[in-house]
Amino acid sequence: MAPLLAAGITATLLPALAPTAQAAPAEPLKRFENQRPAWHRCDASQPAAFQCATVRVPLDYSHPDAGTIKLAVSRMKTGVPGKRHGAILFNPGGPGDEGLEMPVMMKAALPEKVREQYDLIGFDPRGVGRSTPLTCGLTRADQNIEHPYKAATFSRDVKWARAVAGKCRARNGDGLAYFTTRNTARDMDVIRAVLGERKISYLGYSYGTYLGAVYAQMFPTRTDRFVLDSAVDPARVWRGMIQIWAQGTEPAFTRWTKWTARRDRTYKLGNTPAKVRKTFWDLIARADRSPVEQDGAKLTGDDIRSTLRAEFFSPRSAAESVVNLKKAADRHADSLAPHRRPEPRFAKAPAAQPPADNGSVAFWAVVCGDTAAWPRDPGQYRRDAIRDKAAYPLYGDFASNITPCAFWSEPAESVTKVDNKVGLLTVQNQWDSQTPLASGLGMHRVLKGSRMVYVKGGEGHGVYGTDPNSCADRTVDAYLSTGRLPARDVTCKPSGRRSPGVLPRIVPAPRHIPRPPRF
Repeated sequence: MAPLLAAGITATLLPALAPTAQAAPAEPLKRFENQRPAWHRCDASQPAAFQCATVRVPLDYSHPDAGTIKLAVSRMKTGVPGKRHGAILFNPGGPGDEGLEMPVMMKAALPEKVREQYDLIGFDPRGVGRSTPLTCGLTRADQNIEHPYKAATFSRDVKWARAVAGKCRARNGDGLAYFTTRNTARDMDVIRAVLGERKISYLGYSYGTYLGAVYAQMFPTRTDRFVLDSAVDPARVWRGMIQIWAQGTEPAFTRWTKWTARRDRTYKLGNTPAKVRKTFWDLIARADRSPVEQDGAKLTGDDIRSTLRAEFFSPRSAAESVVNLKKAADRHADSLAPHRRPEPRFAKAPAAQPPADNGSVAFWAVVCGDTAAWPRDPGQYRRDAIRDKAAYPLYGDFASNITPCAFWSEPAESVTKVDNKVGLLTVQNQWDSQTPLASGLGMHRVLKGSRMVYVKGGEGHGVYGTDPNSCADRTVDAYLSTGRLPARDVTCKPSGRRSPGVLPRIVPAPRHIPRPPRF
């Protein structure tokens, strides 16, 4: 392995991979599990109780002496030792999202009866943020995943996908193959051992549900109280999870047309679902002929399809957006200004921030590196995109078009088959744009010991923390505070008091970089 690392790991990772001079112990992971991190105040602007530390983990767990990377870990210890149950880890989703500040966020969101039982633990997953960060030197254009299929531009899409994979391979070499969900789960187990815990509890959102499920599969006896909120279907990782965005949007769009038609006096988009549908597709056709100017950007029909895909899961928001776009199109009906794709606005990153492409690179590292189930033939993507554009007009061609995974290096390990009887809790809204209901049901199905909290009629991505008084939150609170799963699956109704301002505090918004659509 040492010659391989010497040849393959370039300047991006070399500073973090200095092998230890210590002889390999009989149990290679013991030296990692026995670390004593130097906890310190994370930042003067944060509470003094919010502590940070660095933990070393192997780059490659099958060769733990070959080199290490660092993990940034944080904690807020419970102030009620007599009621302490253990430690609970958090993951906000992604792949590629930072979790270091999750303890501060969750301390404000968790009810006291839950909060006082746990040390709250956050971490930036391997390759992300303040852990050893990945970068490929990607440009802004490189990071744009939204590629609608068109015969005239497909060769350009193939060139983009090949270039991104090539840049990442040139910058990171063979080390890139070890930034995967399985290795992040192993990192979580090192964190567990370093904290001195026999078991860990866990709350993961979106991609974090898959990470939690993989941990439970690999370390079932160390899995304590696990909550998986808005779940990824393990059988679909990862191309199938992108494609399910297109499949799940069509019923949401149909629901939107019905909802909007009943409110024609308000929105004036049509008094029947068919008329509403026609109004929308007429808008798309107009924007393709003459891009719609909004907020300083000119939007084509493809831009509108991509932008509104997730909004159709919340009918009111989608109706308001379509009305505004239609008004903008009417105002500029005679404008023939040339189209330019909207440029993302970038804030200047502080010097301490990770590389600007870090979130995107970490996304591709996991999505491409977890599984070999990505077609290698560009023609397959062309055929699939044509087929799915017909089947799922709103987003099918986006979801099935080519990605850098077509040219990624082969994964270091096989995909994890999640299939166990570990007792844990899954939570799912009916109308979730990123992990649609079919995805949540797929996770529940393979976790045979799980119980599911299903919010029938619930909208939005992420459930727990949006309404402290809801049936869903009460069920999760009871499980986290007692460890007892419900006797059977629980169906809840939306409370009508969902707070849109809660989850962005729990699931951090994108920083200053354009992101792939996130799980």
